[in-house]
Amino acid sequence: MHYDLTTLPNGLRVISEPMPSLRSVALGCWIDTGTRDELPNEHGASHFLEHLLFKGSEKLSARQVSEIFDSIGAESNAFTSKESTCYWARLLDQDLGTGFDVLSEMLQRPAFRQNEIDAERQVVIEEINMNDDDPDDVAFENFTTAVFVDHPLEAPVLGTRESIRGMSRDDILGYWKRRYGAGSMVVAAAGSVDHQALVDMVAERFGDWSGDNVEHEFGEAAPWPVVRITRRETEQAHIVIGGKGLTRSDEKRWAFEVLNHVLGSGMSSRLFREIREERGLAYAVYGFKMAYADAGAWGVYVGTTPSQTETAMDVIREELSKVVSDGITEEELDRAKGSMRGGLALAMEDPNSRMVRLGRDELSGMPHLSVDERLAKLEAVTLDEVKSIAAELFTGQRMIGAVGPYDEGDLDAFLAV
Repeated sequence: MHYDLTTLPNGLRVISEPMPSLRSVALGCWIDTGTRDELPNEHGASHFLEHLLFKGSEKLSARQVSEIFDSIGAESNAFTSKESTCYWARLLDQDLGTGFDVLSEMLQRPAFRQNEIDAERQVVIEEINMNDDDPDDVAFENFTTAVFVDHPLEAPVLGTRESIRGMSRDDILGYWKRRYGAGSMVVAAAGSVDHQALVDMVAERFGDWSGDNVEHEFGEAAPWPVVRITRRETEQAHIVIGGKGLTRSDEKRWAFEVLNHVLGSGMSSRLFREIREERGLAYAVYGFKMAYADAGAWGVYVGTTPSQTETAMDVIREELSKVVSDGITEEELDRAKGSMRGGLALAMEDPNSRMVRLGRDELSGMPHLSVDERLAKLEAVTLDEVKSIAAELFTGQRMIGAVGPYDEGDLDAFLAV
């Protein structure tokens, strides 16, 4: 991995990685702000603002923004997380300046026209409605609010219907002024790009932008065992069970990556084999992790017929207990490492994946590890380390988020370790 990093006099960072065999560039403008940074009157503002910036500036209308990107065949969009917001484009190298022209207008001089705010307000509410109609999303949101209760990470990324309806233009403008600026931004690019040429483009368009680094409220999550159910008469129940996990910088994360792969990632994982292949209890079952600066979570998702809930949950709890008491086998360790080696190599062939890794790691202060360095971290994981992290995480308090025809108390028994 070869990357170049330059910090402009106004604090804006520019990071790039060349991929000489390509003609395209993946470009991302990363802002160091997300859901965790919103005030009570701003719940959902990070995501709402992401929508509104595509409405353009005083110079560019929303239609002009879309027409310019279409005219050069570019892909462009944005995404918001609990910790960051990214505006991205993938385009031909010869059109990089055009893409920067549009993004710089959007980010630095948004119009915030009242009629467009009101129209997009309803679009965001429709997005909330869409997510609420997806029982998977609701189950995960129930779990997330349980594991990060009373923590800045608790609030949903989309906000609520009430918070979006109540958000004024002044609220949105105030959030943009407080969180957006040169000091809180990283420009990341991967593909057919020359670093110095990229720096010159950024300096020309963003060099006069001001703004200091932004701060975040950090603290340890302190959840308690709880079940959060959204009762619905669904044909399939959706259940997420898990607990506190690791922060993103915890060195034990490499051992947990291996553990999660063996337990619930892929068709050879223990949960997939036992729950789907052997017993036919579910179509989808998998393990996952959430890792942030100051808190994290682990979990298992399963979608099953309500009448099979007890059997499926008993199998999950049994498999968790097995890795705590016995660990994993040498064969499983080798297979997990091999699978992860291949997945990492494939991801690094995609310029968009490289851009995301560059921008996210630079914004969060994580080290920029090469493929070889990442592989070395994985190869160094031992059976004892995997067993140790299983004992640390899987014997702690558990939380459950669920959607299905359940009443209060129906799933409480599954909180027991």
